[in-house]
Amino acid sequence: MSKLTTKEKIIQTAIKMYNEFGAQNVTSRHIASEIGISHGNLDYHYNTREDLMMAIYQQMRSEMSESYKPMKDPRNSFEHFHKLLIHLDNFQLKYRFFTLDVLEISRSYPKVSELLHETLELRKNQMSEFFDRFIEDGLIKDNSEKSYGRLKHTIRILITFWLPQQEVLTTYKYPQAQEMSKHIWELILPHMTEKGKDEYIRIVM
Repeated sequence: MSKLTTKEKIIQTAIKMYNEFGAQNVTSRHIASEIGISHGNLDYHYNTREDLMMAIYQQMRSEMSESYKPMKDPRNSFEHFHKLLIHLDNFQLKYRFFTLDVLEISRSYPKVSELLHETLELRKNQMSEFFDRFIEDGLIKDNSEKSYGRLKHTIRILITFWLPQQEVLTTYKYPQAQEMSKHIWELILPHMTEKGKDEYIRIVM
């Protein structure tokens, strides 16, 4: 295994500390001290908090984009979508601080906000592509008049705010693994064809 660069150590440590204490409660001096480097060394690599936050978000965007790419020989689009949802479950925990504080981060860091909104638009289009493939594969009913617009938007809301709602709606916490993906599949279930239901049982249940 190759040795981590100083930049990689800074990003890894920042994510760990942000997750534990919250991004607003961690300074660059805290991160430098945790790594064992000088504050000046950290500033050399990331001169501002926004520079560091942007580097983290670019890593997040790149990592998540891999799961949206077409799979090699998936049995069908449901299989690809389920693997994406499982990755999203783990991804949100890995970058917990960002998911919980996404509104505050967007307001505080203009460059990050610009890239975040660009990414959200990209993900919106990718979600539409999934639904097009669901229809092409005969897994959901062809609803060309409405094109499942509200359903796709609801799924995006659920993905974006899954962890924050767990923090606020404490009486509705679900301890089971992959609970977010189960909620999403239940939203899609009423629109499935018989073939879709069979694949849902095979892949998810």
